[in-house]
Amino acid sequence: MKKVLVLASLVLISGCVSNKTEIEPKAVGMANPASVYCEQIGGTLEIVDTAQGQVGYCILPSGEKVEEWALYRQKKH
Repeated sequence: MKKVLVLASLVLISGCVSNKTEIEPKAVGMANPASVYCEQIGGTLEIVDTAQGQVGYCILPSGEKVEEWALYRQKKH
């Protein structure tokens, strides 16, 4: 009887053990379209920290500094 009880206990305990490995979630890997557009037209990116968060600016080849999303929205699709 003791053997059956021990065996049953081991079966119950082994059922609680998991051999699953944790899988790390992969990054989306999707680029910011406004940043990509800035670089496509020859600009360089500048990220500025503000009290409200970060703001991206595109420095155009002419030297003009434009907020990257404003520039992207002006783009002719």
